Amino acid sequence: METNLELLQYPVGRYARVDQMNDVLKAEWMTNLAELPGKLADAVNGLDAEQLATPYRPGGWTVKQVVHHVADSHANAYIRIKQALTEDNPHVKTYDEKAWAMLPDSSNVPVEVSIAILTGLHIRLIALLQGLEDAQWQRTYFHPGLGREFALWEAVALYSWHSRHHVAHITSLRARNGWF
Repeated sequence: METNLELLQYPVGRYARVDQMNDVLKAEWMTNLAELPGKLADAVNGLDAEQLATPYRPGGWTVKQVVHHVADSHANAYIRIKQALTEDNPHVKTYDEKAWAMLPDSSNVPVEVSIAILTGLHIRLIALLQGLEDAQWQRTYFHPGLGREFALWEAVALYSWHSRHHVAHITSLRARNGWF
């Protein structure tokens, strides 16, 4: 049984690793990625500075930090995907997402900047993914922090979930607080 904190932390559920890719899942993942910038923009639309500075859960990041984290994370994902397409099972660079969320840009830069980054980044990401041949979806990278290889389709599945996960942090906070 999920606790209230669990529901606040994982409003769309924990990531459930998929065993294989198929055309239906691939289309769903790409739709989620394509829709992320707009859904994130809608999620923060009309929020004032105090609301943007509100943590989405006790001990969690602020709304503003969440938005900037998504841009940081998806920029890293894009680079990792391109590395996997151009190198043989590269070891990707890890980063301390919690430390990045504490840097000045995560509190001082307007959320619209990260939404603009995500808009352009996701246009390029979707164009890249749509142009892949079946065999390219099987290319891999090695994530040293997690100690395992990821096929590109696995990474896309993860970031599809990641998109929904963080938008839900904001939309569920808005609903709980009546910020309509």
